[in-house]
Formats: sequence, C-alpha cells, structure tokens
Amino acid sequence: MPNNKGRYSKYIRPVSAFLDIFMVIVLFPFFFKELEINYLYFSVYLFLIWFLISFFTKFYEIYRFTTPVEIVSKTVKQAVFFLLLIIAFFPFNRKVFFSGLAIAKYFIILFLVIIILKTILFYYLKKYRIATGNNYRNTIIIGYTDQSKDLKDLFDKRPDYGYKFKGFFSDKKSNENVIGKTDAIKNYCIEQKIDEIYCSLNEISNDKLKSLVEFSDINDIVIKFIPDTKAIFSKYLKIDYYGLFPVLSLRKTPLHDPYVKFLKRSFDFLFSIFIVVVILSWLAPIMAVLIKLESRGPIFFKQSRPGLDEKGFVCYKFRSMRLNGTTEQEASRNDPRVTRIGRFIRKTSLDELPQFFNVLLGDMSVVGPRPHLWSQNINYGKKVKKYMVRHYVKPGITGLAQVKGYRGEIETEEDMVNRIRYDVFYIENWSIFLDFKIIILTVVNIFRGEEKAY
Repeated sequence: MPNNKGRYSKYIRPVSAFLDIFMVIVLFPFFFKELEINYLYFSVYLFLIWFLISFFTKFYEIYRFTTPVEIVSKTVKQAVFFLLLIIAFFPFNRKVFFSGLAIAKYFIILFLVIIILKTILFYYLKKYRIATGNNYRNTIIIGYTDQSKDLKDLFDKRPDYGYKFKGFFSDKKSNENVIGKTDAIKNYCIEQKIDEIYCSLNEISNDKLKSLVEFSDINDIVIKFIPDTKAIFSKYLKIDYYGLFPVLSLRKTPLHDPYVKFLKRSFDFLFSIFIVVVILSWLAPIMAVLIKLESRGPIFFKQSRPGLDEKGFVCYKFRSMRLNGTTEQEASRNDPRVTRIGRFIRKTSLDELPQFFNVLLGDMSVVGPRPHLWSQNINYGKKVKKYMVRHYVKPGITGLAQVKGYRGEIETEEDMVNRIRYDVFYIENWSIFLDFKIIILTVVNIFRGEEKAY
C-alpha cells in the first residue's frame, strides 16, 4: 500500500498561487480608488485573467531543478500578458475612467512584491534543504553506468536540488557501490520510503520494467529514465503518434522555431544598428588612422570562416597583425605578428566590432558559438563529440564559452572540449534572457580584462 511520505512539496505551488492572487486583489484598490470601478467585478476579472495567463505561460511549473533564467522568463511573460489584459478591460467598460498612471503604479508595485516573495521562497527552500536536511526526495538508481554515476555526482554536488541518493541497483555490475540486485528494489523502496527511481534504459528487461512501473504507480513513487547516451537524447526529444503508434523524434534546438528565429534576428538587427550608429560611426575612423600609422595594409582583416550549416562567410575584424601568410594559425601569447595597437584592440576586444556588419548582413548573430578557423573544424570535427552541433545556428560575436573563460588560443584538446560543451549548452538551452546575460558578462569582462585576450 502507498506509504505516507510526509512531504509538503505539494503545498508549495498552491500556497505560491494563493499569495500571488491575494496580492493581485488586495493591492488594486489602493491605486484604482479614484476610477469609480466596481471592485467585485474587477476582482473577478483579475482573478480569471491571472490564472488563465499562468496556465498558458506555465507560471507555476517551477521545480527544484528549474534555473533562475527560466523563472525570470516565466515571470516576464506573465507580467506582459497581465498588463495587456488589464489595459484591455477599460475599452469594454466605458463608465470607468482610464488612468495609465494608476495602472503603471499598480503593475510595478504588484510585480515587485511578487518577485520579492518568490525570490525569498526559492532561495529559502534551497538553504532550508541544505541546513536542515528536510524536504528531500530519497532516490535510487537502477544501473551502474557512466551516465548513472554522473547523475549520482550531480546529487552530491547540488544539495540545494534536494535529492538524497541511497544507492545503485544492478544485475550487470557487482561492487561496493551497488547495494543490491533489481529483485530487491521493491522491498527496499518501501522500507526506505523512496520517492524517485532513476532507471538506466538498458539495465532491466521489459517484463521487469513493466512490473516496476506498476509498483511505482501503486506506491506513489516517481520513476524516471536515464538515457544511455547524451549524444542522442536531449530535452528536445518529443513523442509523435502515427495513429496510435508512438514514435520518438529529436528536434534540433529551440533556435529552429520560426518564431524564435524572428525574435533573435530582430534583436540582432536592432542591436547592430545601434552599435554601428552610436559607436562604429566615430570609432572606425580613429581605428583606421591608428592601424595605418603603425603598419601598411588594409584597415579590416577579412577571413573565410565556417558559419551556419558549415557554409563559409567572410568575417570582418579590425586588423591587429602585420601582413603575413599564416592566417589559419590562431594567435598565441606574445605573438610576433601582432602590432602594438593590435595588442590593445585584441585585449579590449575592439577588433571584433566590425563583425556587427556581419550581423547586419545575416551571416552572424550577436550571441552564439564563436566562428572557428577552417583548420580547427578539420582537426576537431570528428574528434570532439557534438562539435558539429555548433553549426546548427549562426556563429556569434560573443558566446557562453567566451564569458566562461574559454576564448582565445586552444592550447590543449581539453580547451576545445570545454568550449564545445558550453556552445552546445547554449544552443540547447537558448533564451533571450541568456543572450542578455552573455552580453552583460561580455561587457564586464572587457573592462575587467581577460587572461586569454591576446
């Protein structure tokens, strides 16, 4: 029979929703008292639109592993649609006077209060789990594979997620880390009050898996599956039905969504126009004079780089080196090819600014994986897993790998592996807020200085 686990996690979401709607209804009379509005009707209207919007934006689908970026994204969506529907109320009720100032005050105060409450709740729960050891989920893992060991390490490193790992079960491996065979799982789960079971897909037979799923349903235990290769499975794995037959298919990235493409391209275009007009319009002539004074040659360095779908494009930079015949060789520390003004503009990343013209032309994006040399594609394309995934999207002027410290010269293969790891994470977890964060960190790093900016 189901055991009483005594968790209170199920109450967090209703309490959070109640606090939000309480603030929504309680605050508006302070700002709309001069508008001769029917408080009862307007309260019902606010209540309905809040929950309708939260349903479509999945505002309350926040889990212990949800990232702050996702939470901010959901909050902004909720805020924008809520504001629009508040404004939409007034044209249909002509007896009520419209006040943009009252709406603005109400909206700003309401969401400040909600954000503060949610921030306190979000971080309090994480600290509470670490400090008290309560509100944890007991977990076991079926299968002793590289992926299952990585998951166990994640549970150990992130106590704020709130998972308490109890042990491995396996029929295929036997060592001190494996506490039992799969036949012993059911009794163990009941005795230890296990909340979640993580199962490696290749570990148990279909009959055992079916029995385990039925056992989990009866005992209110969540069962989740660990993919046996991260190279194939991702969060963009979706299920389609051919009639009643389920078929798994793999979507590439969120950046392949037409709406997202339009949003990102619009931002790229507007941001690049701003940089070209406000900065490059006066900086480019100064850079031209400084570059010409020190060495002969063109102002701009033009080089073919692999871009979207590995199609070549001409990448522009301010020239920072003397003319040479080794353009496929990346710059190294104290590189003799670099001029004095070149060292400065490379250190400050000013040499990259002409790439905003590449963005306007549609060859690049403001944020994305940095375009590598063709020689690097040849050297690492088949050696580094998921290397070619970076060509699913347009290359960027800056990227997640760069702000995490993996920029400049590739000294070891591990440098490239880490760079690709961040590039792929960006591609598979893109959001407009992640782009903003990377842009801000790029500016901060420019002023702070970077060790590998040479």
